[in-house]
Amino acid sequence: MTTPILAFDETVRQRVSTRAFLPTPLTDEQLQEVLQDAQYSPSNCNTQPWNVHVVSGETKNKLAQAMIANDLAGKQTPDFSFSYDDFFGDYYTRSQDQARLYYDSLGIARDDKDKRHEMYLKNYQFFNAPHAAFLFMPSFGDNIRVASDIGMYAQSFLLSLTARGYAGIPQTLLGFHADIIRAALGVSDDYRLLFGISFGYADTTAPSAKIRQPRLPVATSVRMHG
Repeated sequence: MTTPILAFDETVRQRVSTRAFLPTPLTDEQLQEVLQDAQYSPSNCNTQPWNVHVVSGETKNKLAQAMIANDLAGKQTPDFSFSYDDFFGDYYTRSQDQARLYYDSLGIARDDKDKRHEMYLKNYQFFNAPHAAFLFMPSFGDNIRVASDIGMYAQSFLLSLTARGYAGIPQTLLGFHADIIRAALGVSDDYRLLFGISFGYADTTAPSAKIRQPRLPVATSVRMHG
């Protein structure tokens, strides 16, 4: 029986960044439905620059082990920079509020560095999701427009997951070991890794499943003219 697809307004409001998954994999048909939806994403000049590699099973498990080993050895090789120190003002505050809400839901104190590091490494274990998609992109100019295209693809992908009853989380951290991921998946050095998305069925019994990150009022972000 076909699973009912949510209406658009329900989909965008129910989409959350899930950090606990069940081991149950999606079927090939289910995967193809989501990928077909995402393929209709807009892109600059219709370049459709997304180069997506979906990993499951033993391939995913080997990548998890390799990323953890690389991280513990201090060998991160991101194609794009990231630092919390780059955020300022309210942007930084919101990033800290997000982390605080997550760790509070798990009962992990701010000064419990060992437990926090253990949870940090779960990123590389895809939060136990049965699948992950790595989003690569070609390099055009300053990369801003192509990166925005990848972002639109990712949003389509995430909304399709939600509409169909699945769950996902975009993870910047999955882009921190671009070299070993390219090598493992046979991706050309011509493509840069922006980030990854872990996905599958949400574990709704997990403490973090109760989290709903707050959103700003529209008037805070939008100015109407004319």
